[in-house]
Amino acid sequence: MDDEDLKSLSVEERERVQMRRELIDDLDEEFELSLEEEAIGGTLDASERAFRRVYFRELVRLQGELIKLQDWVKATGHRLVVIFEGRDAAGKGGAIKRITQRLNPRLCRVAALPAPNDRERTQWYFQRYVAHLPAAGEIVLFDRSWYNRAGVERVMGFCTEDEYEEFFRSVPEFERMLVRSGIQIVKFWFSITDDEQEARFRARIEDPLKQWKLSPMDLESRRRWEDYTRAKETMLERSSIDEAPWWVVQAVDKKRARLNCIAHLLSLVPYGPVPKPDVVLPERVYHPDYERQPTPDAMIVPACY
Repeated sequence: MDDEDLKSLSVEERERVQMRRELIDDLDEEFELSLEEEAIGGTLDASERAFRRVYFRELVRLQGELIKLQDWVKATGHRLVVIFEGRDAAGKGGAIKRITQRLNPRLCRVAALPAPNDRERTQWYFQRYVAHLPAAGEIVLFDRSWYNRAGVERVMGFCTEDEYEEFFRSVPEFERMLVRSGIQIVKFWFSITDDEQEARFRARIEDPLKQWKLSPMDLESRRRWEDYTRAKETMLERSSIDEAPWWVVQAVDKKRARLNCIAHLLSLVPYGPVPKPDVVLPERVYHPDYERQPTPDAMIVPACY
């Protein structure tokens, strides 16, 4: 139905059609995200197709709960930090994307810091991360975090042995200090197998839409799989504290990993319903002396579709 057909409908019918369009557009967005990760045409068996329906239904339901959590965080002034760590290509970015997809970016933001510059390397190690911590009523998702020191910096030799040991002396107290100040910290480690990481790296090499995700550091991580394993085991053992424990997400199945991660995150925050006033759309104000001016043709985006 095009815009001309819409004009022939009553106001109520037109509103119903427009609402349906909005709903379909939201569902299409989910479908687009899925298309980035798999070729669907004829490759899924019956059980995979069945779970796919469950996945989309559950994802939308959980995203609805995330909106309730966001409203509660705003209303109560709660401060929430969620840390995402894991193997390269473990699916951290996909989980973060689904968590933030329907949330207000002014209240829920992602901190994905680049490598430190020369000045930042001379700062107190945690200093550049502190600037990204949430204020009251905010949620911050760290796509990698201060745990870089326990992972990539350790494995690649970007820190000294003394700096590495100082990190593990400091990080429990740093996180306890944040918790005492009223910041809730949730830490997720996304775990995948050796074979699964290799398959995902090969998919990135073949897919021009994903090649940007494959950095030289990612390629080096394949060679140093066992070194990263040892670093991860040490990190989980030495930095999981009662105030901020680690939670391991089994992430070989991306879709289940996302659902499990979101569901567990929701279970860790004591959110509840927030009373809201009814929203009343005001009447449009018309001025009889106002005449809308035509938009110059040169400004119109060509209608290619």
